[in-house]
Amino acid sequence: MPITKAAKKSLRQSASRKVLNLRCKRTMKEMCKQIETLCTENKKKEAKKILPDAMRAIDKAAKKGVIKENTAARKKSRLSRITN
Repeated sequence: MPITKAAKKSLRQSASRKVLNLRCKRTMKEMCKQIETLCTENKKKEAKKILPDAMRAIDKAAKKGVIKENTAARKKSRLSRITN
């Protein structure tokens, strides 16, 4: 357990950041998975409607540092490729 006041605060901060990061990552993954399942079911029009929201979720995750910029670019590229 943390002993100093600063260490206690750091523990609280890391716990709250973990919750936010997991939420951001989960929404991104859910959007990507939804597009992938729609494409496998040959519902590409519906997938194209969801694509901007998924791109937005990926960009937010990259901006917050949850994923790296190149990972975000790769995910966006793959999603746009399977919807076309």
